[in-house]
Amino acid sequence: MNKTIHAAGHPLKGSLQVPGDKSISHRAVMLGALSEGDTHVTGFLNGADCLSTISCFRRMGVSIELDQHETEVVIHGRGLRGLQKPEEILDCGNSGTTTRLLAGILSAQHFDSMLTGDESIQKRPMKRIMTPLHEMGAEISSLHANDCAPLVIHGQSLHGIRYASPVASAQVKSSILFAGLYAQGETTVLEPTLSRDHSERMLRALGAQLDTRILPDGRAEITLLPGATLTALQEPLEVPGDISSAAYFISAALLIPGSDILIRNVGINPTRAGILDAYRAMGADITLENQRLAGFEDVADIRVRYSDTLHGTEISGAMIPRLIDELPVIAAVAAGAEGRTIFRDAQELKVKESNRIAVMVEGLRALGMRAEETEDGMIIEGQGPQLPSYAARIDTRKDHRIAMTFAVLAMAGGRESAIELIDADCIQISYPTFYNDLYRLIG
Repeated sequence: MNKTIHAAGHPLKGSLQVPGDKSISHRAVMLGALSEGDTHVTGFLNGADCLSTISCFRRMGVSIELDQHETEVVIHGRGLRGLQKPEEILDCGNSGTTTRLLAGILSAQHFDSMLTGDESIQKRPMKRIMTPLHEMGAEISSLHANDCAPLVIHGQSLHGIRYASPVASAQVKSSILFAGLYAQGETTVLEPTLSRDHSERMLRALGAQLDTRILPDGRAEITLLPGATLTALQEPLEVPGDISSAAYFISAALLIPGSDILIRNVGINPTRAGILDAYRAMGADITLENQRLAGFEDVADIRVRYSDTLHGTEISGAMIPRLIDELPVIAAVAAGAEGRTIFRDAQELKVKESNRIAVMVEGLRALGMRAEETEDGMIIEGQGPQLPSYAARIDTRKDHRIAMTFAVLAMAGGRESAIELIDADCIQISYPTFYNDLYRLIG
């Protein structure tokens, strides 16, 4: 489905609550299934990716109930050894999280299995998890010998390892730690810098013994002790709003004159909230209200006001893992700032649902903006406040984050702006009601 987004023409006003965090929703289903007892989840993200995770676990004998809105979920845990051999290939859809984390779990089961996904998943790199899982004793291979899905997994007994990951990736780390739940001996992951730590927080809450240390050189060392039994929480597991979804509203409010919005109940886990630091470094008017701890996650309401003094900055190094999914929309805001914004150390964007660096540079140029792709990032020459009118047809590459980013740019453009998004319905992956929520804020 294609969709044309027009300039807002008015400020964004009011408040909203974005859907639940995608990363936490995935992990709640997976670890809930491996726990003893029932896990009640509220605020679950009912996007296609998380529903793929539910589908996979149902095929392995886990009973999972959803309410009519698919935002409250009850997972009837079967314990670490309770999964059953699926009768069919497990289809992960478009979800890299489902594919990589589930591969770690399946590597230690008493049965064989196969993981596949859509065309995009079958192009995304899986060697990054296959290598450490092999070191743990797993038998996992790529069906087409190209280090991509479909993945063929022969369940084995595993042993713990000490693995230095070349990338700060929560998916790599979590795949290893989830396999480590079954391993003999300690499992340790070293990361160049700490990636999002939702898995670690949830594992601790469910009873696993896990230690995180930041080493003098800045690397993160995460160690899981063997022999854990996961026990379901007595109280509901509350999933906060996804800061990656909130990012589009934050960005739109910064770019559209006169805007003043409040986004309620957003997760601000320090390993995820890099976008707030980046925007503040650019001069954005963003404040946190009602800060609190919801379960084991940091939460706040985010107040955002239009900022006509945005300026360029450099985003690189340890900041990148804290905002990796938000980089496309940050690039969009950089186009509406004064001066140059440089993105470095962001080569991970090339292996997401699309090559997000190339797609962003191509799209910004189509709008008449100055953007340059580099080996590990991009350079955006800001247009300054009050973006001009533009008209373009943007191929989203079926990437939900590209679609939402250019929807923001369409609304922030001059009065005559209109952007046609090809495959605009790809937002179903993470935010099915995005377009409606965005239009609802127009004052």
